[in-house]
Amino acid sequence: MIDRFEKLTLGVAQIYKNIQRIKKYQMHEIGLKGTHVMCIYYLSRNPDGLAAADLCNICKEDKAGISRILSDLTHGGFIYYESGADKKYRAKALLTEKGRQYAHAVNRMILHATEMGGNGVTEEEREIFYRVLFLISDNLSQLCNELNPITCTNTERSH
Repeated sequence: MIDRFEKLTLGVAQIYKNIQRIKKYQMHEIGLKGTHVMCIYYLSRNPDGLAAADLCNICKEDKAGISRILSDLTHGGFIYYESGADKKYRAKALLTEKGRQYAHAVNRMILHATEMGGNGVTEEEREIFYRVLFLISDNLSQLCNELNPITCTNTERSH
């Protein structure tokens, strides 16, 4: 039982650290920060835009973190806000032409990292891995909520 705990925590921690290193290196190459990756990615997948609250939920980031990222992206000319929204937090952020070009580069980097990470894994193994990974994640989220429902954030993902 303890061996499974060690394998899970060490494996997840190492994968997370590697992803952070890849983001940092790749984004530095195009003049962005690693923290910008997911916002640019999700904005590229939602051409009608996303509000800061949506990005908080999707990226699993807090409001302050998303606000900083969106501020950086606005000042860099990567995003703009739709007009007519009464509050900036509710306004949808959209990619500029420059943002779409960078999103294309980000998506290429994500595809490359995904392909390299899955090298040697069959499609069947990949399906089983993700099913088990998300089952563990959901089970641990449930435990977290049972332990302290007030301070635990809802980390469950949509299937």
